[in-house]
Amino acid sequence: MASTNVLAFGASRNIGYFSAVRLLEKGATVTFLLRSPSAFDSDVTIQKYIKSGHARLVKGDASIEADTQRAWNEAGVVDAVIFSVGTYPTFHLTKGFVQTPANLVCQCLLNVLCTMQTYPDAPQPKMIIISSTGLTPSAHKELPVLLKPLYGVVLAAPHKDKIGMERAIAHCAGWTWDQKTDGPVEEEILGEGWMQRKGLPPPGSLKRMLVIRPALLTDGKCEADEAAAKGKGKVAYRVSEKELGGYMISRKDTAHFVVDALTRWDEFGNKRVNISY
Repeated sequence: MASTNVLAFGASRNIGYFSAVRLLEKGATVTFLLRSPSAFDSDVTIQKYIKSGHARLVKGDASIEADTQRAWNEAGVVDAVIFSVGTYPTFHLTKGFVQTPANLVCQCLLNVLCTMQTYPDAPQPKMIIISSTGLTPSAHKELPVLLKPLYGVVLAAPHKDKIGMERAIAHCAGWTWDQKTDGPVEEEILGEGWMQRKGLPPPGSLKRMLVIRPALLTDGKCEADEAAAKGKGKVAYRVSEKELGGYMISRKDTAHFVVDALTRWDEFGNKRVNISY
């Protein structure tokens, strides 16, 4: 990991942040696109890597295409991208749980893809995209019964956004998309004519994609680290292309898998996987 150059979107906190810290600890260089770089002013861990030159902060917003372009430019030749943009829904008296804007994640991803750099002497970057379990009709059926109301009501708006995000990924990666099994995409999410957008990679041209669909996220500890410290051979979490029907996974364990997957790309690259305890 010592020579790995990573570009991170949505990494000011949560999975993206924990993944970036783990990579920095392994000697990687990480460029963060941040709306407020001051968010790291009192972060002792990140400040240490800023001083060493391994953490680089670019001020900007992934919802603005010019900012994602600048992030790519300033990062240099990128080996890996971590995309973990997300937001929390808010409750509206007449509309229920809503997300503003409704297509935040989807449009940020399209900006990242449309400004993605190509390198004559280097391969495409490995791209790890954080999504969610329970998005598709088939995945929703496999959810634990107690979680179905949460996913069907509270998380409905952000999940519509992530379905659009996954549809865009499938288009660029050349993966099949069936509206009955993968889910319909509302027009307001991707926007009319999105496939013809300037700069969008042609269908099937992106071959180094990994979509991670975590179960319900918690702020718990990294069970994988604790198991390793105790010398336990048991895997702390489950990862599968099949639906797992699990209840939850911590953000720190998800970040553990993000970094692990980068070192085991032949096993996980070009897939959509679920992760849960």
